Amino acid sequence: MSVCGRLNCAFKRKPYPPGVHGKSRSRGLSEFGTQLREKQKLKLSYGLRERQFKNYLFSAIKQKAMNTAEAVLYYLESRLDNFVFKMGLASTRSAARQIVNHGHILVNGKKITIPSYRVKVGDEISIRNESRARGVFKDLTSTLKKHEPPVWISLDKEKIVGRVISVPQNEALKSVYNINAIVEYYLR
Repeated sequence: MSVCGRLNCAFKRKPYPPGVHGKSRSRGLSEFGTQLREKQKLKLSYGLRERQFKNYLFSAIKQKAMNTAEAVLYYLESRLDNFVFKMGLASTRSAARQIVNHGHILVNGKKITIPSYRVKVGDEISIRNESRARGVFKDLTSTLKKHEPPVWISLDKEKIVGRVISVPQNEALKSVYNINAIVEYYLR
């Protein structure tokens, strides 16, 4: 799996800048350029706009409970659209965002249509009964048989119900993204 969540990701296919002179550019990036690239990579992989991403970052900097890098990943991973994606109900984060927007998802029995809704430990996420027969969810049981969710998600593959069992922690994301460079970018 690649950075953006797809097998044929643009970062994987073309690891050089776009344009006619992209491959021939032999200069390395400046410190600002690497910080900007890391920010764009993280922001685009979660499908966020600049203001939303900036708000997550500054709230992670302000809080004192955990490390800033861990807090940024916690805020991004605990979004409802990301949870639906990690649960295996959607193939991409943008598809998960649309599923949430269209009102197909229940959190603790209540319909939530806000993709940025923050799931908490103990929350139960399921598909609305009226939505189960829809085209998006028709062959979901066969897809979920192959899917393995992260350790912080408990998934009942028969009932298609997910539960947040712990705080989202993803060590793999820390190695893919340089979050300290992103924090430095915003604090300059």
